[in-house]
Amino acid sequence: MTQTQHPQTQPHADFSRSLAGQVALVTGGGSGLGAAICRVLAESGAQVFAADIQLPQAEQLANELTQAGHQVRAIPLDVRDENALERAVQQLEEECGHLDILINNAGTDVTVAIEELSVADIDRVLDVNLRGPFLLSRAALPAMKARGRGAIVNITSTAAKRAWPNATAYHASKWGLLGFSHALHVEARPHGVRVTAMVVGGMQTPFILERFPDTPLENLQDPRNVAEAVRYVLLQPEGTVVPEMTVIPLRETSWP
Repeated sequence: MTQTQHPQTQPHADFSRSLAGQVALVTGGGSGLGAAICRVLAESGAQVFAADIQLPQAEQLANELTQAGHQVRAIPLDVRDENALERAVQQLEEECGHLDILINNAGTDVTVAIEELSVADIDRVLDVNLRGPFLLSRAALPAMKARGRGAIVNITSTAAKRAWPNATAYHASKWGLLGFSHALHVEARPHGVRVTAMVVGGMQTPFILERFPDTPLENLQDPRNVAEAVRYVLLQPEGTVVPEMTVIPLRETSWP
């Protein structure tokens, strides 16, 4: 009998592996999920730029993590400003030599019936939640493609999978972001750039609790859990990409 031949396999993902040497830009990095992602990536050794329109929040986080021995810097950034986004990516490329990880996390919402939704309101939600990720991805992708590696993670929502009342602007933006993520995955994959859409359920963050203060905390997940899922995606071995991942609390009410 001849011995069965098994194909050579790639090593499994090592989730304790460091992100040292990698540069990450996280939008909406000053609070909530963005802050949790900055913390997890910094703890993994990445050099993290916490970008936020609310600079004091990002600075407080950066100071805390810097004092703990991590590499984190706060930068002001309005994801609606096309020129500012292009300048930010260019400056990071020039200063650090490379941008390895882009996390499009910044988000906003207007919770009103469609009759009460102004054109200015829906423009703002679409600008932050969909146009911003498009502009940043467009700015970051060419250098990633030239290096043959990189990762873009777009934080979408269960709102990209189903709908509930009084959230037409939010649903439109998140369904659009999910579609954009899959389209970008198709374009970027041949060049070694990995694109992931994170479909996220309710979290214990101001984004939920300030608008819906009566939401039972046990129905929401710790944003750190989602940040760990982002790290999981980033630490996949070469040759593997996760185009979409759903991360919801066990008692999620907006998804089966």
